[in-house]
Amino acid sequence: MCHRCAQARRSSALLVIPFTRNVQVSSTEDGRTVIREQRQDNTLVVAPTEVAIDTHLNPELRTVSIYQAVVYAADIHMQGSFALPDFSKLDIDPTWLHLDRTQISMSLSSAKGLAGSQPALTINGRPLALMPGSGVARNAGNGFSGRLDEAPSPGRAIPFDLRFELRGHDAITLAPSAQETRWHVSSSWPSPGFSGSFLPVSRSVTPQGFDAEWVIGNLALNRPIVSIGERNPDYENQVNVTLVNSVDLYSEVNRAVKYGFLFIGFTFVALLMFDILLGVNVPGPAYMLVGIGLILFFVLLLAFAEVVGFVLAYLVASGAIIALLSCYVAAILKTWRRGILVGAMLAGLYGLLYVLLSLEAYALLIGSLLIFSALAAVMYFTRNVNWRLPSDQTRDA
Repeated sequence: MCHRCAQARRSSALLVIPFTRNVQVSSTEDGRTVIREQRQDNTLVVAPTEVAIDTHLNPELRTVSIYQAVVYAADIHMQGSFALPDFSKLDIDPTWLHLDRTQISMSLSSAKGLAGSQPALTINGRPLALMPGSGVARNAGNGFSGRLDEAPSPGRAIPFDLRFELRGHDAITLAPSAQETRWHVSSSWPSPGFSGSFLPVSRSVTPQGFDAEWVIGNLALNRPIVSIGERNPDYENQVNVTLVNSVDLYSEVNRAVKYGFLFIGFTFVALLMFDILLGVNVPGPAYMLVGIGLILFFVLLLAFAEVVGFVLAYLVASGAIIALLSCYVAAILKTWRRGILVGAMLAGLYGLLYVLLSLEAYALLIGSLLIFSALAAVMYFTRNVNWRLPSDQTRDA
């Protein structure tokens, strides 16, 4: 179990048993090979045979200056059991093991997520005293651990119950390692994201929150639950639950920018129609200035959205650009009537864009149909236009 701040923070519960064995080491002395016995310390690392993790996320949306972040406090309840392996299959003599020094280690990539939490760990229903540091090398020893009060017996399960709280923001991640892992996550946050190597076997997402559950076996992890010495953490086999901020103003502005060609294209077509159909001369630099004004809308939208929110920023930015371009078009076309016509067209476009941004599922469909309709209208109104230059007409004559 983990929380994520700047990066994903992973953790796992492990049973760690130190052992000492004699190994033969060869060396060369005076041209002869000498074999000596040497004591070697190592550890037997055992993952749970089964673990059930229940996680409830209590989210909170916080504002820092002009930015927003989703933070949470995760109430975690972990239940499971360990079982000592068959030592003969591991070529380990039971007499090598220091069973009286067996400990349960909870490894965290950063213990800062515990904040003021006081983890409570019980073994066989009896509370176990905990100390800082996981006692293992992974994650630089971050976490906590506790030594068993009595040596475990082969063939006898070691049930454990662990409760603690983690604090983080944006997402929570599980790196499963048990023979069977069951993870249940619930929260009042209405817009979660599920990613990683495994998808939930069941999920429910409503405006009141979400509920999801995973069941993962170690065959899917392609890793044994017992190893001599510590294995490198498996960062590929993990599950992520993200608390998505669906009202992120930057994503809204980014979506609006994708429809920017609609504004530039439609406005240029309107000016071109004045030039071709009505015979009003629109100078080339005017197209450039109008295009710059249309692009400026998105800059104003982002700048105001960081201060007053997306909806009000949209009204302010669109109103400013409509007024600016309407006045400019009225000046270059020598009539307020045509300027008001362009302003009305822009107001309709900005209103349509806001509707497109609200319709997440059908935005692309409606946008493409709109472009098709506009192209058909331009083709219809210009079907009788003579596009040839006067010099071409003279040659034909």
